[in-house]
Amino acid sequence: MSGAGLRLILASASPRRVALLASAGIAPDAILPADIDETPLKGELPRAYAKRVALEKAAAVAATQPGDCLVLAADTVVAAGRRILPKAADAAEVKACLDLLSGRRHLVHTAIAAQFPGGKPRWRIVSARVSVKRLTAAEIEAYAACGEGVGKAGGYAIQGRAAAFIPAVSGSYTAIVGLPLAESVALISGLGFRPGSVSCDVTEAT
Repeated sequence: MSGAGLRLILASASPRRVALLASAGIAPDAILPADIDETPLKGELPRAYAKRVALEKAAAVAATQPGDCLVLAADTVVAAGRRILPKAADAAEVKACLDLLSGRRHLVHTAIAAQFPGGKPRWRIVSARVSVKRLTAAEIEAYAACGEGVGKAGGYAIQGRAAAFIPAVSGSYTAIVGLPLAESVALISGLGFRPGSVSCDVTEAT
């Protein structure tokens, strides 16, 4: 399929992913978060989980769209060894995540998937290693209280106040934020999308 008339659908409500695409001059025609069960399977490893969820998000949204749409989905997982950390639901989970990550390195895996309705998905996984300094109880308490980590994988946002906790990153910074930008642009470009072939207005899902 050519890029002419191709509509890009982002299967995510994440403002960080929208902003990352915008930095590359890309604005989705629509933002349609996928409604799927994101519960990890028993014994599922972090990379496998990220891949499965990204593919399921892409497939769920693609099934609702016409043939001129290309759906881009992503899933970001913070992993402490073989353990998948949650998207922190509240301040208590933020504190639990930071207690675990304090003074150690961990991996962040972001899987991306792109799919046309009725088509075969294409996907990639991009991983990065993050070092967290040893945090004091006061630092953890203050960060949890500010609310930034709620809803974030692993209980922190590297692009926010938590940047002060992270002395080193190895790998894709944008993958840690939530969308490996170079890889995402390459993936959708390989499927015929060209930046500038969509409108600059982002339409929120209703």
